[in-house]
Amino acid sequence: MKNRRQNLINQALKLGCDTLVAFSPENIFYMTGFWGECIVILKNTLDTIIITSELEEYRAKTESIDCTIIKSTRDNLTQSLLSITKNCKVCTDCNDCDILKSLNRKSYIVRSTTPFLNSRLIKDKDEINTLQKAATIIDNLFDMCINKIQIGQTEYELQTFLMSKAMEYEMFDTGYKFTINPLIIAGGPNAALPHSQVTHRKFNDGDLVVVDLTLRYKGYVSDATRTFGLGTISKTAKQIYDIVKTSQSYGINNVHDGIMCSSIDRVCRKYIHSHSYGKYFVHSTGHGVGIDVHEPPIISSNNKTKLNSNMTITIEPGIYIPGKLGVRIEDSLVVTDKCILLHKFTKDLLIL
Repeated sequence: MKNRRQNLINQALKLGCDTLVAFSPENIFYMTGFWGECIVILKNTLDTIIITSELEEYRAKTESIDCTIIKSTRDNLTQSLLSITKNCKVCTDCNDCDILKSLNRKSYIVRSTTPFLNSRLIKDKDEINTLQKAATIIDNLFDMCINKIQIGQTEYELQTFLMSKAMEYEMFDTGYKFTINPLIIAGGPNAALPHSQVTHRKFNDGDLVVVDLTLRYKGYVSDATRTFGLGTISKTAKQIYDIVKTSQSYGINNVHDGIMCSSIDRVCRKYIHSHSYGKYFVHSTGHGVGIDVHEPPIISSNNKTKLNSNMTITIEPGIYIPGKLGVRIEDSLVVTDKCILLHKFTKDLLIL
Protein backbone atom coordinates (compact mmCIF):
# COMPACT_ATOMS: atom_id res chain seq x y z
CA MET A 1 0.00 0.00 0.00
CA LYS A 2 2.89 2.37 0.72
CA ASN A 3 4.19 1.97 -2.84
CA ARG A 4 0.73 2.65 -4.26
CA ARG A 5 0.41 5.82 -2.24
CA GLN A 6 3.84 7.05 -3.23
CA ASN A 7 3.02 6.45 -6.90
CA LEU A 8 -0.24 8.35 -6.47
CA ILE A 9 1.52 11.34 -4.92
CA ASN A 10 4.19 11.29 -7.62
CA GLN A 11 1.42 11.48 -10.22
CA ALA A 12 -0.28 14.35 -8.34
CA LEU A 13 2.98 16.29 -8.15
CA LYS A 14 3.12 16.27 -11.96
CA LEU A 15 -0.07 18.34 -11.86
CA GLY A 16 1.33 20.72 -9.25
CA CYS A 17 -0.62 19.14 -6.40
CA ASP A 18 0.50 17.85 -3.00
CA THR A 19 -2.75 16.21 -1.90
CA LEU A 20 -5.13 13.71 -3.45
CA VAL A 21 -8.81 13.51 -2.55
CA ALA A 22 -10.82 10.48 -3.69
CA PHE A 23 -14.60 10.17 -3.87
CA SER A 24 -15.07 7.23 -6.25
CA PRO A 25 -15.24 3.80 -4.54
CA GLU A 26 -12.74 2.36 -7.04
CA ASN A 27 -10.06 4.91 -6.19
CA ILE A 28 -10.88 4.73 -2.48
CA PHE A 29 -10.42 0.95 -2.58
CA TYR A 30 -7.11 1.27 -4.42
CA MET A 31 -5.80 3.79 -1.88
CA THR A 32 -7.05 2.15 1.31
CA GLY A 33 -8.29 -1.43 0.80
CA PHE A 34 -11.74 -0.26 1.93
CA TRP A 35 -14.76 -0.17 -0.40
CA GLY A 36 -17.41 2.07 1.09
CA GLU A 37 -19.06 5.47 1.36
CA CYS A 38 -16.44 7.97 2.44
CA ILE A 39 -13.92 10.58 1.31
CA VAL A 40 -10.21 9.76 1.34
CA ILE A 41 -7.40 12.30 1.64
CA LEU A 42 -3.82 11.33 0.76
CA LYS A 43 -1.15 13.83 1.82
CA ASN A 44 2.32 14.08 0.31
CA THR A 45 3.60 12.69 3.63
CA LEU A 46 1.60 9.53 2.65
CA ASP A 47 -0.69 10.08 5.64
CA THR A 48 -4.07 8.72 4.56
CA ILE A 49 -7.29 9.95 6.13
CA ILE A 50 -10.77 8.47 5.71
CA ILE A 51 -13.70 10.76 6.49
CA THR A 52 -16.87 8.76 6.94
CA SER A 53 -20.09 8.61 8.89
CA GLU A 54 -20.99 6.29 11.74
CA LEU A 55 -22.71 4.16 9.11
CA GLU A 56 -19.33 3.05 7.71
CA GLU A 57 -16.97 3.82 10.59
CA TYR A 58 -16.51 0.26 11.87
CA ARG A 59 -15.88 -1.25 8.43
CA ALA A 60 -13.50 1.55 7.56
CA LYS A 61 -11.47 0.86 10.71
CA THR A 62 -11.37 -2.91 10.21
CA GLU A 63 -10.93 -3.10 6.42
CA SER A 64 -8.66 -0.16 5.60
CA ILE A 65 -4.88 -0.39 5.75
CA ASP A 66 -2.86 2.17 7.75
CA CYS A 67 -5.49 4.91 7.67
CA THR A 68 -6.69 7.51 10.15
CA ILE A 69 -10.49 7.40 10.49
CA ILE A 70 -12.40 10.60 11.15
CA LYS A 71 -16.08 10.23 11.95
CA SER A 72 -18.42 12.91 10.64
CA THR A 73 -22.12 13.20 9.98
CA ARG A 74 -23.19 12.58 6.39
CA ASP A 75 -24.21 16.21 5.90
CA ASN A 76 -20.93 17.47 7.35
CA LEU A 77 -18.43 15.36 5.36
CA THR A 78 -17.57 18.25 3.05
CA GLN A 79 -16.88 20.63 5.94
CA SER A 80 -14.53 18.09 7.49
CA LEU A 81 -12.79 17.76 4.14
CA LEU A 82 -12.39 21.52 3.79
CA SER A 83 -10.83 21.89 7.21
CA ILE A 84 -8.25 19.17 6.52
CA THR A 85 -7.30 20.36 3.02
CA LYS A 86 -7.24 24.12 3.71
CA ASN A 87 -4.34 25.74 1.86
CA CYS A 88 -3.40 22.44 0.19
CA LYS A 89 -2.92 21.93 -3.53
CA VAL A 90 -5.61 19.35 -4.16
CA CYS A 91 -6.18 16.96 -7.05
CA THR A 92 -9.53 15.19 -6.85
CA ASP A 93 -11.77 12.84 -8.82
CA CYS A 94 -14.86 14.63 -7.46
CA ASN A 95 -17.71 15.27 -9.92
CA ASP A 96 -19.88 17.38 -7.61
CA CYS A 97 -19.83 21.02 -8.74
CA ASP A 98 -20.81 22.38 -5.32
CA ILE A 99 -18.04 20.48 -3.55
CA LEU A 100 -15.51 21.59 -6.15
CA LYS A 101 -16.54 25.23 -5.68
CA SER A 102 -16.18 24.88 -1.91
CA LEU A 103 -12.74 23.30 -2.26
CA ASN A 104 -11.65 26.00 -4.66
CA ARG A 105 -12.41 28.69 -2.06
CA LYS A 106 -10.09 27.02 0.46
CA SER A 107 -7.40 25.42 -1.70
CA TYR A 108 -5.76 25.26 -5.09
CA ILE A 109 -7.86 22.62 -6.88
CA VAL A 110 -7.38 20.40 -9.95
CA ARG A 111 -10.15 18.08 -11.05
CA SER A 112 -8.48 15.06 -12.68
CA THR A 113 -8.61 11.28 -12.62
CA THR A 114 -5.20 11.01 -14.30
CA PRO A 115 -3.13 10.37 -11.13
CA PHE A 116 -5.49 7.59 -10.10
CA LEU A 117 -5.71 5.90 -13.50
CA ASN A 118 -1.98 6.22 -14.22
CA SER A 119 -1.11 4.69 -10.86
CA ARG A 120 -3.53 1.84 -11.40
CA LEU A 121 -2.11 0.99 -14.84
CA ILE A 122 0.70 -1.18 -13.45
CA LYS A 123 -0.53 -3.98 -11.22
CA ASP A 124 1.43 -5.20 -8.23
CA LYS A 125 1.94 -8.85 -7.28
CA ASP A 126 -1.13 -9.01 -5.02
CA GLU A 127 -3.37 -7.52 -7.71
CA ILE A 128 -2.14 -9.99 -10.33
CA ASN A 129 -2.65 -12.92 -7.95
CA THR A 130 -6.21 -11.78 -7.31
CA LEU A 131 -6.90 -11.42 -11.05
CA GLN A 132 -5.49 -14.91 -11.66
CA LYS A 133 -7.80 -16.41 -9.03
CA ALA A 134 -10.73 -14.57 -10.56
CA ALA A 135 -9.86 -15.86 -14.02
CA THR A 136 -9.69 -19.43 -12.73
CA ILE A 137 -13.20 -19.10 -11.30
CA ILE A 138 -14.50 -17.80 -14.63
CA ASP A 139 -12.88 -20.76 -16.38
CA ASN A 140 -14.79 -23.03 -14.01
CA LEU A 141 -18.02 -21.26 -14.96
CA PHE A 142 -17.29 -21.79 -18.66
CA ASP A 143 -16.72 -25.46 -17.91
CA MET A 144 -20.17 -25.61 -16.31
CA CYS A 145 -21.66 -24.18 -19.50
CA ILE A 146 -20.72 -27.37 -21.37
CA ASN A 147 -23.29 -29.40 -19.46
CA LYS A 148 -25.77 -26.59 -18.82
CA ILE A 149 -26.40 -24.87 -22.18
CA GLN A 150 -29.08 -26.66 -24.16
CA ILE A 151 -31.72 -26.11 -26.84
CA GLY A 152 -34.90 -24.69 -25.32
CA GLN A 153 -33.13 -22.93 -22.45
CA THR A 154 -33.53 -19.14 -22.22
CA GLU A 155 -30.78 -16.57 -21.91
CA TYR A 156 -32.22 -15.53 -18.55
CA GLU A 157 -32.13 -19.11 -17.27
CA LEU A 158 -28.45 -19.47 -18.14
CA GLN A 159 -27.62 -16.10 -16.58
CA THR A 160 -29.45 -17.08 -13.36
CA PHE A 161 -27.53 -20.34 -13.15
CA LEU A 162 -24.13 -18.73 -13.79
CA MET A 163 -24.66 -15.85 -11.36
CA SER A 164 -25.76 -18.29 -8.66
CA LYS A 165 -22.60 -20.34 -9.15
CA ALA A 166 -20.44 -17.21 -9.36
CA MET A 167 -21.69 -16.00 -5.99
CA GLU A 168 -20.82 -19.37 -4.46
CA TYR A 169 -17.23 -18.56 -5.49
CA GLU A 170 -17.53 -15.02 -4.03
CA MET A 171 -17.76 -13.41 -7.46
CA PHE A 172 -20.32 -10.67 -8.01
CA ASP A 173 -21.81 -8.24 -10.51
CA THR A 174 -19.44 -5.41 -11.47
CA GLY A 175 -22.14 -2.74 -11.40
CA TYR A 176 -21.27 -1.69 -14.96
CA LYS A 177 -23.46 1.35 -15.64
CA PHE A 178 -24.30 0.77 -19.28
CA THR A 179 -26.19 -2.50 -18.92
CA ILE A 180 -29.08 -3.63 -16.72
CA ASN A 181 -27.82 -7.23 -16.63
CA PRO A 182 -24.80 -8.62 -14.80
CA LEU A 183 -23.71 -10.79 -17.75
CA ILE A 184 -23.95 -10.90 -21.54
CA ILE A 185 -25.71 -14.09 -22.61
CA ALA A 186 -26.71 -13.85 -26.26
CA GLY A 187 -27.87 -16.59 -28.60
CA GLY A 188 -28.53 -16.60 -32.36
CA PRO A 189 -29.34 -13.12 -33.74
CA ASN A 190 -28.98 -11.55 -30.27
CA ALA A 191 -25.27 -12.45 -30.39
CA ALA A 192 -24.91 -9.93 -33.23
CA LEU A 193 -25.29 -7.19 -30.57
CA PRO A 194 -21.91 -6.84 -28.78
CA HIS A 195 -23.61 -5.54 -25.62
CA SER A 196 -26.83 -7.49 -25.97
CA GLN A 197 -29.24 -7.37 -23.04
CA VAL A 198 -30.29 -10.75 -21.67
CA THR A 199 -33.75 -11.81 -22.91
CA HIS A 200 -36.26 -14.63 -22.61
CA ARG A 201 -35.32 -15.92 -26.06
CA LYS A 202 -34.79 -19.69 -26.10
CA PHE A 203 -31.67 -21.20 -27.60
CA ASN A 204 -32.31 -22.96 -30.90
CA ASP A 205 -30.59 -25.62 -32.94
CA GLY A 206 -27.80 -23.96 -34.96
CA ASP A 207 -27.31 -21.03 -32.55
CA LEU A 208 -23.98 -19.59 -31.63
CA VAL A 209 -24.20 -18.51 -27.99
CA VAL A 210 -21.92 -15.73 -26.73
CA VAL A 211 -21.20 -15.99 -22.98
CA ASP A 212 -19.37 -12.91 -21.69
CA LEU A 213 -18.47 -13.29 -18.01
CA THR A 214 -17.35 -10.02 -16.46
CA LEU A 215 -17.32 -10.45 -12.69
CA ARG A 216 -15.73 -8.91 -9.60
CA TYR A 217 -13.65 -10.92 -7.12
CA LYS A 218 -12.23 -9.27 -3.99
CA GLY A 219 -12.51 -5.88 -5.66
CA TYR A 220 -10.97 -6.85 -9.03
CA VAL A 221 -12.69 -7.56 -12.32
CA SER A 222 -11.94 -10.51 -14.58
CA ASP A 223 -13.33 -10.42 -18.11
CA ALA A 224 -13.54 -13.29 -20.59
CA THR A 225 -15.86 -14.43 -23.37
CA ARG A 226 -16.44 -17.74 -25.08
CA THR A 227 -18.82 -18.56 -27.92
CA PHE A 228 -20.49 -21.97 -27.90
CA GLY A 229 -22.34 -23.78 -30.69
CA LEU A 230 -25.65 -25.61 -30.31
CA GLY A 231 -26.73 -28.56 -32.45
CA THR A 232 -26.07 -28.30 -36.17
CA ILE A 233 -23.79 -25.33 -36.88
CA SER A 234 -23.63 -23.91 -40.40
CA LYS A 235 -20.42 -23.94 -42.41
CA THR A 236 -20.43 -20.12 -42.50
CA ALA A 237 -20.78 -19.90 -38.72
CA LYS A 238 -17.84 -22.25 -38.25
CA GLN A 239 -15.74 -20.23 -40.69
CA ILE A 240 -16.53 -17.00 -38.87
CA TYR A 241 -15.65 -18.61 -35.56
CA ASP A 242 -12.29 -19.77 -36.91
CA ILE A 243 -11.54 -16.28 -38.27
CA VAL A 244 -12.17 -14.69 -34.87
CA LYS A 245 -10.15 -17.38 -33.11
CA THR A 246 -7.17 -16.87 -35.40
CA SER A 247 -7.45 -13.10 -35.16
CA GLN A 248 -7.35 -13.29 -31.38
CA SER A 249 -4.33 -15.62 -31.43
CA TYR A 250 -2.46 -13.11 -33.64
CA GLY A 251 -3.28 -10.34 -31.18
CA ILE A 252 -2.19 -12.34 -28.14
CA ASN A 253 1.03 -13.45 -29.82
CA ASN A 254 1.92 -9.80 -30.48
CA VAL A 255 1.44 -8.62 -26.90
CA HIS A 256 4.68 -7.68 -25.20
CA ASP A 257 6.27 -4.94 -23.16
CA GLY A 258 6.86 -1.89 -25.38
CA ILE A 259 4.40 -2.57 -28.20
CA MET A 260 1.85 0.11 -29.10
CA CYS A 261 -1.81 -0.65 -28.45
CA SER A 262 -2.62 0.32 -32.03
CA SER A 263 -0.25 -2.36 -33.36
CA ILE A 264 -2.16 -5.10 -31.55
CA ASP A 265 -5.48 -3.77 -32.81
CA ARG A 266 -4.09 -3.57 -36.33
CA VAL A 267 -2.94 -7.20 -36.49
CA CYS A 268 -6.33 -8.50 -35.27
CA ARG A 269 -8.30 -6.20 -37.55
CA LYS A 270 -6.11 -6.90 -40.60
CA TYR A 271 -6.79 -10.63 -40.41
CA ILE A 272 -10.56 -10.14 -40.15
CA HIS A 273 -10.46 -7.61 -43.03
CA SER A 274 -8.54 -10.10 -45.17
CA HIS A 275 -11.54 -12.44 -44.94
CA SER A 276 -14.00 -9.67 -45.93
CA TYR A 277 -15.57 -9.31 -42.48
CA GLY A 278 -13.84 -6.07 -41.51
CA LYS A 279 -17.02 -3.99 -41.38
CA TYR A 280 -18.48 -6.47 -38.90
CA PHE A 281 -15.70 -5.95 -36.34
CA VAL A 282 -17.30 -2.93 -34.69
CA HIS A 283 -15.36 -2.33 -31.47
CA SER A 284 -11.80 -1.98 -30.26
CA THR A 285 -9.66 -5.09 -29.81
CA GLY A 286 -9.47 -4.78 -26.04
CA HIS A 287 -9.08 -2.67 -22.94
CA GLY A 288 -7.37 -2.50 -19.59
CA VAL A 289 -8.96 -4.40 -16.75
CA GLY A 290 -8.54 -4.16 -12.98
CA ILE A 291 -10.68 -2.45 -10.37
CA ASP A 292 -12.87 -1.10 -13.18
CA VAL A 293 -14.42 -3.13 -15.99
CA HIS A 294 -12.79 -0.85 -18.55
CA GLU A 295 -9.53 0.84 -17.62
CA PRO A 296 -6.71 2.34 -19.67
CA PRO A 297 -5.14 1.37 -21.95
CA ILE A 298 -7.66 0.92 -24.76
CA ILE A 299 -6.41 -1.51 -27.41
CA SER A 300 -7.63 0.52 -30.38
CA SER A 301 -6.42 1.66 -33.79
CA ASN A 302 -5.79 5.23 -32.61
CA ASN A 303 -4.08 4.57 -29.28
CA LYS A 304 -0.30 5.00 -29.58
CA THR A 305 0.26 4.16 -25.90
CA LYS A 306 2.94 1.54 -25.37
CA LEU A 307 2.22 -1.42 -23.12
CA ASN A 308 4.38 -1.91 -20.03
CA SER A 309 5.04 -5.00 -17.96
CA ASN A 310 2.33 -5.84 -15.42
CA MET A 311 -0.42 -4.00 -17.24
CA THR A 312 -3.51 -6.20 -17.46
CA ILE A 313 -5.58 -6.07 -20.62
CA THR A 314 -8.13 -8.00 -22.67
CA ILE A 315 -7.85 -9.17 -26.27
CA GLU A 316 -11.35 -9.67 -27.72
CA PRO A 317 -11.92 -9.43 -31.48
CA GLY A 318 -15.40 -10.20 -32.74
CA ILE A 319 -17.57 -10.48 -35.84
CA TYR A 320 -21.24 -9.49 -35.68
CA ILE A 321 -23.62 -10.13 -38.59
CA PRO A 322 -26.82 -8.13 -37.91
CA GLY A 323 -29.91 -10.26 -37.45
CA LYS A 324 -27.96 -13.50 -37.83
CA LEU A 325 -25.07 -14.28 -35.49
CA GLY A 326 -22.12 -13.01 -33.51
CA VAL A 327 -18.80 -14.42 -32.36
CA ARG A 328 -16.47 -12.99 -29.71
CA ILE A 329 -13.52 -14.64 -28.00
CA GLU A 330 -11.93 -12.77 -25.12
CA ASP A 331 -9.17 -13.34 -22.59
CA SER A 332 -7.68 -11.25 -19.82
CA LEU A 333 -3.90 -11.32 -19.73
CA VAL A 334 -0.84 -9.83 -18.05
CA VAL A 335 1.74 -8.00 -20.16
CA THR A 336 5.32 -9.24 -19.76
CA ASP A 337 8.17 -9.61 -22.26
CA LYS A 338 5.46 -11.71 -23.99
CA CYS A 339 2.23 -12.14 -22.04
CA ILE A 340 0.64 -14.40 -19.46
CA LEU A 341 -2.85 -15.64 -20.30
CA LEU A 342 -5.00 -15.64 -17.18
CA HIS A 343 -7.65 -17.92 -18.70
CA LYS A 344 -7.04 -21.56 -19.62
CA PHE A 345 -10.47 -22.60 -20.91
CA THR A 346 -10.35 -23.86 -24.48
CA LYS A 347 -10.98 -21.58 -27.43
CA ASP A 348 -11.92 -24.44 -29.74
CA LEU A 349 -15.53 -24.25 -30.90
CA LEU A 350 -17.49 -26.49 -28.55
CA ILE A 351 -20.70 -27.71 -30.17
CA LEU A 352 -23.13 -28.79 -27.47
